Amino acid sequence: MGLMNKLAIFLCLSAILLSCVSAWTGEIHGRVVCDVCGDSSIGPEDHVLEGAEIAVLCITKSGEVLNYQAFTNEKGIYTVAETMPESNRWDVCLARPISSFHEHCTRHGDNHAGIKFTYNLPSGHSHSIRPFIYKPTSMPKYCM
Repeated sequence: MGLMNKLAIFLCLSAILLSCVSAWTGEIHGRVVCDVCGDSSIGPEDHVLEGAEIAVLCITKSGEVLNYQAFTNEKGIYTVAETMPESNRWDVCLARPISSFHEHCTRHGDNHAGIKFTYNLPSGHSHSIRPFIYKPTSMPKYCM
């Protein structure tokens, strides 16, 4: 058997083995909001924060630790997504705000530094996280 035939057989077997591995896709998303009046509720006076930084740490079923960094878009939404083998999918994740990058809304609004959750969704489904809230350094007069 020639080298080309051996190479062709190897490539065919590799393709068959790789097709047997089940892929899994996970997605995490949420929003970041400036609570302008600091009343811990999102209302018409509040606005989303574009460019806010979020860190997401996930531990896989095999024990591997994966770190992700995300930034919010113009709608204040961030997304982290990855496709991996089903056997190595996310098990537990922690999402936490890092910085708002907004000159007037820089203080973390909630008492929790992050949100820990178990990721047990099937492939292709996403996990939504409650909004992270930032508060302004000083309240506007119309809020008092």
